[in-house]
Amino acid sequence: MTGATLFVVATPLGNLGDLSLRAADLLRHVPVVAAEDTRRVRGLLAHLGARPKVLSYHAHSPERRASLLLEILADGRNVALVTDAGTPGVSDPGDLLVERVREAGFPVVPIPGPSAVATALSVSGLPAGRYLFLGFAPRRGRDREAWLRSATTAPWTVVMFESAGRIAALLSDLAMIAGDDRRVVVARELTKLHEEIRAGSLGVVAREFAAGETRGELTIVLAGSGSEPAEAPAPVEPAVRAAELLSHGVSRKDAAHQLAAELGLPRNVAYRMVMAIP
Repeated sequence: MTGATLFVVATPLGNLGDLSLRAADLLRHVPVVAAEDTRRVRGLLAHLGARPKVLSYHAHSPERRASLLLEILADGRNVALVTDAGTPGVSDPGDLLVERVREAGFPVVPIPGPSAVATALSVSGLPAGRYLFLGFAPRRGRDREAWLRSATTAPWTVVMFESAGRIAALLSDLAMIAGDDRRVVVARELTKLHEEIRAGSLGVVAREFAAGETRGELTIVLAGSGSEPAEAPAPVEPAVRAAELLSHGVSRKDAAHQLAAELGLPRNVAYRMVMAIP
């Protein structure tokens, strides 16, 4: 089979100077770029003087878009996968595409670089030898309650993302469960002009964010509970959990993501399980 390579390329969080020389060289020569937001990536490509064909690929892309990218690879043309900022697949689109590309027999090559998770951990002052990454918090209901329990009871440092409009509510909920004294670091607009890093007790930082308007993208690093959970949770039947997520209105794609994350299933297994639910 003729074919090419899918390159998973990390791009700057904000400061264009953080793009690696290897990533810059690849983007100048790759014929096709699959981007979460084509408008944002075109600015980066213009900065590099690069002119590849740019295709949209995001969390809500139809199945035919992934099929088109597989056709491009089969035609012998390399594809670079990029997200809005940072590393694709880390709370961003990409994991299902990577899985499909690998299953089809094409190589997948990482081009490492910026990551909001590693960047925030590096300046948090909290232990990072072992940490838990939880991504974005569910907005409501039992899913949010379970997510908050995971965040506040984990014995290790926890990293999470949140939007500016919901950061105050998240910090307040975390403080209610973990207590006002738990250490937290909130990194806003990392590497950008208005970068800000706030560190302190959860209660104080929560009140600061509740008192004013917040803008930009945020990464939260929460100190661990310091103790192992008292007992392991009861095992969860994957099919039952998949049906529960769908009954709550979660899309099949998002349900597959969450099922894989919660139960440690391979992405393709979780996806097939969710698709089998009537």
